[in-house]
Amino acid sequence: MDLSSPSQSNLEYMIEGIKTKLKMASAAAMQASSFSLNRYEDIHDIYEVVMDSDRLSIAQVEALVSELGQLRK
Repeated sequence: MDLSSPSQSNLEYMIEGIKTKLKMASAAAMQASSFSLNRYEDIHDIYEVVMDSDRLSIAQVEALVSELGQLRK
């Protein structure tokens, strides 16, 4: 999938990928509609970090989830 251009469908794809990879217990609380396309690049950066990592420590997961929380509308 080409994620280089901001779109709602790309945003939804990345959020779902992040939730799946992080195995988030509160995944239902993080909906793609909670994020603005204005923050697309920031979310894309987080997506790349998550997808490129084979394993993330608990501290890394917490930091990423915290960052996502700050990016919500």
